[in-house]
Amino acid sequence: MTVARISELDRKATQSGRANAGLWLLEFERTEPQRPDPLTGWNGSGDTATQVRLTFATRDEAVAYADRHGIDYHLVPATPVSLKLQAYADNFR
Repeated sequence: MTVARISELDRKATQSGRANAGLWLLEFERTEPQRPDPLTGWNGSGDTATQVRLTFATRDEAVAYADRHGIDYHLVPATPVSLKLQAYADNFR
């Protein structure tokens, strides 16, 4: 049985807006290990479920989807964001 990971999307470092803030992501974990391709040397596997990434507006929608389709899942807590407020003049002290 496939196992999914449900987590809240983090804002990218290059984003200053809140366009995708609060979205929840459901993605599947690997069921077989990656191995290098003898021809190209790239890593890969026959597991294509890891390519599926579903986004939901709320955590409850993601959990309901997993329950409805019989997918085992675990919730990953969001990383806390701490801002260090500092003035530009503090750079020259």
